[in-house]
Amino acid sequence: MGVSDMFGYYLDLALRSFKRNRVITALMVLALGLGIGASITTLTVLKLLSGDPLPQKSARVFTAELNPYPAAVTEPAERVWQQNGDLTSYTDAMNLLHAHRAERQAVMALTGAKIAPKRLNEHPFFSNGVMTTADFFAMFDVPFEYGSGWSEQDDESRARVAVISNVLNDKLFNGSNSVGQTLRVNDHDYRIIGVLKHWAPQPRFYSISLGGHNYGKGDAVFMPLQSALADKMSPQNTNCWSAEADMDHLETAPCAFVALWVELKHATDAAAYKTFLSNYVAQQISLGRFHHRDVALPDLMGFLGQQQVVPDDAKLQTNLAFGFLLICIVNTVGLLLAKCLRRSREIGVRRALGATRQAIFAQFMIESGMVGVAGGILGLIFAELGLWAIRHQPAEYAKLAHLDPTMFVATFVIALIASLIAGLLPAWRACVVAPAPQLKSV
Repeated sequence: MGVSDMFGYYLDLALRSFKRNRVITALMVLALGLGIGASITTLTVLKLLSGDPLPQKSARVFTAELNPYPAAVTEPAERVWQQNGDLTSYTDAMNLLHAHRAERQAVMALTGAKIAPKRLNEHPFFSNGVMTTADFFAMFDVPFEYGSGWSEQDDESRARVAVISNVLNDKLFNGSNSVGQTLRVNDHDYRIIGVLKHWAPQPRFYSISLGGHNYGKGDAVFMPLQSALADKMSPQNTNCWSAEADMDHLETAPCAFVALWVELKHATDAAAYKTFLSNYVAQQISLGRFHHRDVALPDLMGFLGQQQVVPDDAKLQTNLAFGFLLICIVNTVGLLLAKCLRRSREIGVRRALGATRQAIFAQFMIESGMVGVAGGILGLIFAELGLWAIRHQPAEYAKLAHLDPTMFVATFVIALIASLIAGLLPAWRACVVAPAPQLKSV
């Protein structure tokens, strides 16, 4: 008998066994389904929260962190610096930008964007705006549908140009090529030079300390930083250390409100760039501008870990779910053992007729695998129900909680592994059943 024939024979035996023991089979499938459903639900959320938003180059993208705060503040300077992550002053960020010590570098801040549609009877609406510099798009591999970003010369000349998202383009221009059109943002006209394809990295790493949402649909409009500040657009997160700070001239005010991100040619270049930052800080200390030598240069994933983007309760829930799955596996082991004991006579007869221990072991493992497949299907249903419930929660990432192809496959992989682990002990117990005592009792 060939391998395929043997496999078909074992499948037939398994189906007959399931029909004879419907209650036990249903309990095993339900136990595994509940454990798989809970595990996949929490694992999907954890994957969403802890994903790499720039996997192709995250090891080469860094955020420069300095400590511009004075010697005496209301809170210890170290704590203020740590709380505000990569926020620094405009002066320092632009000094580092113009030094051109990295392959690419971009300074950025967020602002609320009041957008006025040109169509009659349509009211202005608010959306997310990013004030940044020319390298932003190339550094973060932002895809374009139409046009392109602006140049460094546009930055320095304070050109009123803008790049908009595909969502905003659909809303204002019905998805057509809007390059060259005028966009009115915060009562100022900007010429559209680029339209993005869908781009919404999760998490939205560059905005974490700038006052924006960590997750969501992405930003609507991108404008040159110097142009937007000249038009008095206010950053969403401004941390000033002087009560006399001139909020109308943030470029020179003692305030931290921008972030500097850099892309290095090689991840190993980080040490040299950090030395450059340390030398810059030492220079500023000698000029009396800085009072702290603190310097940090975390890469993208290091920055996300530093900012604790993944809540501790999400990790705890995932651990608890897999703990529940372990309990379900133990219960399945018990049910399989009970089923094995009830089939001792059948096993004894098969052994007497020439079935080897390996054949009995294989038969029971195939039965366990079939329970795993059924448990995976049921677990998939429970996971979808769990994710549906999460999507109705107030969390900002809730609407993004969907089962992707990777997690779909993972559902059945985990289910099969769990069921096969559960089946090991019962299968071993079955294959060591001695035929003689069972035949005597027939």
